[in-house]
Amino acid sequence: MKKKPFIIGIDVSKATLDVYIYQLEKHFVVSNNPKGYAQMLEMIIIACNCKTKDLFFCFENTGRYSKPLCALFSSDGIAFLMSPALDIKKSIGMVRGKNDKIDSKRIATYAYEKYDKLKSTTLPNNNILQIKSLLSLREKLVRQKTACKNGICDLIDCFKDGENQLIIDIQKRLINNLNIEIEIIEKKIKEIINDNDDLKKNFNLVKSVDGIGDIIAFYLIAFTNNFISFSNPRAFACYCGIAPFESSSGTVKGKSHVHNYGNKQLKSLLNLASMSASNRKGELAIYYQNRVSMGKNKMSTLNIIRNKILYRAFAVVKRGTPYVDLYKFAS
Repeated sequence: MKKKPFIIGIDVSKATLDVYIYQLEKHFVVSNNPKGYAQMLEMIIIACNCKTKDLFFCFENTGRYSKPLCALFSSDGIAFLMSPALDIKKSIGMVRGKNDKIDSKRIATYAYEKYDKLKSTTLPNNNILQIKSLLSLREKLVRQKTACKNGICDLIDCFKDGENQLIIDIQKRLINNLNIEIEIIEKKIKEIINDNDDLKKNFNLVKSVDGIGDIIAFYLIAFTNNFISFSNPRAFACYCGIAPFESSSGTVKGKSHVHNYGNKQLKSLLNLASMSASNRKGELAIYYQNRVSMGKNKMSTLNIIRNKILYRAFAVVKRGTPYVDLYKFAS
């Protein structure tokens, strides 16, 4: 069992940080800015009579409000965990009422009780962070393009030819402009990958897997931190929401099913990859046709293919050689 350091829970808001030292049951508030960070560390070190290496911070991932805190701890070599809010919420059971002071205490309690199982957060390098930011922007542009396409369809379906032509033309121009911007983003991501040998190597390896193209490869590189943050494909499948789990109680044996929690964007992309692979000549297409012909559920079969694609991506990166489809050499 690891010796516990001083556990500090932080409730992050836009303007302030509510800080709670678990072992001392001490709470205080500082500003959410560099001056406040320096004040926080000074107060904690004096109160605990220790060095920064004897501290462990825990706080929720609140996007841009918690990013400066991550940068501070990473640059100073201070151990910390930036936890998904849902992990903390599910761990504390039924609660009544809340405020920032109580939330900071609950976060500290979560970190203290789970400390032996927690793994410190390691920030990805700047290349990965830049790719994730570009992918986030790309998602927004794709949603806008889809909205424009749906708007055109609605106008065509509901009005006569020639009516609202101005609105249709404007949306078509917007779609063209969005396509150009999306292409620029994808080109920039490729430049970042090609300028880094490790990223380029893994990018080319995962693209050798049937069903994986540029976009899915971008996401796999970004959200696995170039296959560093996840130790095995099962863990990443859980993150994506495609890992099947047993459902049974006593003598009742239910069917295995996937959980609702997961990264919906990655799950959607892997679903598109599985449908593409099952419709294209190859090993996965034969597997899909054989299983469906046996009366198996189509969606469960597609989910198996999603997992196969993901497991193969991890395998080629671990092995360091491209995927070889043996079906091509079958007589």
